[in-house]
Amino acid sequence: MMKMQRLFMALLLLAMCTACKQEENSNPKADVVKKEETSAPIVEKNIYPLTGLPSDEKVEQRAFAVMINNHPAARPQSGLHQADLVYEVLSEGNITRFLAVYQSNQPRVIGPVRSAREYYVDLSTGFDAVFISHGWSPQAKETLEKGKHDYLNGLFYDGTLFWRAPFRKAPHNSYISAENIKEGADLNGMNLSKQPKPLPFTGAKEAAEGDSGLEAIVRYDQSDVWNSVYKYDIQTEKYLRYSNNEQTKDLETGDAIAVDNLFIAEMNHQTIDDYGRRAIDLTSGGKGILLQKGVSLQVEWRNIDGRILPYISGEPVGFVPGKTWINIVPALENHVSLH
Repeated sequence: MMKMQRLFMALLLLAMCTACKQEENSNPKADVVKKEETSAPIVEKNIYPLTGLPSDEKVEQRAFAVMINNHPAARPQSGLHQADLVYEVLSEGNITRFLAVYQSNQPRVIGPVRSAREYYVDLSTGFDAVFISHGWSPQAKETLEKGKHDYLNGLFYDGTLFWRAPFRKAPHNSYISAENIKEGADLNGMNLSKQPKPLPFTGAKEAAEGDSGLEAIVRYDQSDVWNSVYKYDIQTEKYLRYSNNEQTKDLETGDAIAVDNLFIAEMNHQTIDDYGRRAIDLTSGGKGILLQKGVSLQVEWRNIDGRILPYISGEPVGFVPGKTWINIVPALENHVSLH
């Protein structure tokens, strides 16, 4: 009788343990805990804000914007191919200059550096960039000396932060480096750790559907000397730049300018002095053309917090991750042709 009672108690205990085990396995909270224990940790990607491309390191570098000479005596330029974003704009007469914005790359040689215009300074504010020039127009001088911009001017650092290349004549021979910009920023107590806000990007999506955009010619003058030609390379899915019938390449490395986004914006220009200097309306918005991956889109441009960005029907159009060039012209129909 005692054996029977012990056997009964053992079976009862076994049944209770089995029931508890089944209840634990069916418990949704237990499932959540297990999933949390076995799932991989979420890793945030480091992305360069002005290219949309991944970085192996945490991105904490402030942008700097450099005035780069585009006179034939200044070609080929140095470090221009490493800029995240470049504006090409008329500076005086039919002469254009570049405002090259750097953040993801820190070039060893940048230049030739040239004098500033106030609208280049205004364009740099959209990236909270340290502004770099060698010289300035009266309007740019007034704008910079108001104290709202961090800047370095070669007029005050010629032979120290800036150096002169012996193989070119002034004013086409002033150069600087990212290292010297950082040194100058430290000397003047500038904060270099605040990175710019990200540009809008499409992610991994293809460019939007539009018309064929395999070649764009941007004319600043009747002569080929001042024209910018962009030809789409199907293999790399980038636009290669040409000027005066020569491909634009880096002086030191021979690397070609390769552009992922070509944005052409029409803005009102006015001549303001006998030198042919301009005033340009950067704020009113207007017509534009955006070329990505061999496709051209008719867009409008808007100035959003100091940045010139493309829109369609009131909605923003994202850039393809990579490098962006923005050509500003007085009128699309007179200055731009697409093929």
